[in-house]
Amino acid sequence: MPRLSEVIAALDALWPPERAEGWDAVGTVCGDPDAEIDRVLFAVDPVREIADEALELGAQLIVTHHPLYLRGTTTVAADTFKGKVVHTLIKHDIALHVAHTNADTADPGVSDALAGALDLRVTGPLVPDPTDPAGRRGLGRICELDHPETLADFAARAAARLPATAQGIRLAGDPAALVRTVAVSGGSGDSLFDAVRAAGVDAFLTADLRHHPASEAVQHSPLGLVDAAHWATEWPWCEQAAAQLDALSDRHGWDLRVHVSKQVTDPWTTHHSSGAPN
Repeated sequence: MPRLSEVIAALDALWPPERAEGWDAVGTVCGDPDAEIDRVLFAVDPVREIADEALELGAQLIVTHHPLYLRGTTTVAADTFKGKVVHTLIKHDIALHVAHTNADTADPGVSDALAGALDLRVTGPLVPDPTDPAGRRGLGRICELDHPETLADFAARAAARLPATAQGIRLAGDPAALVRTVAVSGGSGDSLFDAVRAAGVDAFLTADLRHHPASEAVQHSPLGLVDAAHWATEWPWCEQAAAQLDALSDRHGWDLRVHVSKQVTDPWTTHHSSGAPN
């Protein structure tokens, strides 16, 4: 079996930590570098349910997209929910590793996985990484559909192919407008509207769209907006990342057993359509 340090070195080659944003908190949160690893669990969120799942599976390593301590902390006391996660992991010799913005901009990255889930053809990054001479890395992706479809049909495609959440899919714009090109960005994407407009695409699929940026975007142009749950737009990366680690395991002869959590850790659990009774 490989040691944790060997597996982490392989993961860092896929998603180099130096490519993370300066405000981010990526890398190994806890774990003994000399510990042996034979089972790995991928998930979006490092929450207690995922720690419990790893314990039940017998996994020695969890790889999550979201950091546990994004803004730092002064305590890991077990009477806090994050501290309880840390205590559970250390008590049961389970390591935690995070690949966040370094996985967002990777090639392939989070938005490639999102495009793949929607069966879109990627033509390039939405915001290219200037340090990539090949022009493949960067934030978000610009995509093409095999055949034009209405914005309503494209939103229905997203609803059918992304994991189910309480939020579902929200749409802004003319439902009958034809969509040929799409920008996608896993996670919160309303900071990217300038790049989306510059790309000249017909629609933008992302998550966490706020009222004012979305309102301004649809007033500014005929751009269609498709807003999914944050967790749902990033979960496809877990399957992509697990396949990448599987390939590395085969190459190195590690015989790792790699799992993807299917637990919905999106914080929203129920949805009610609004409106006064007739």
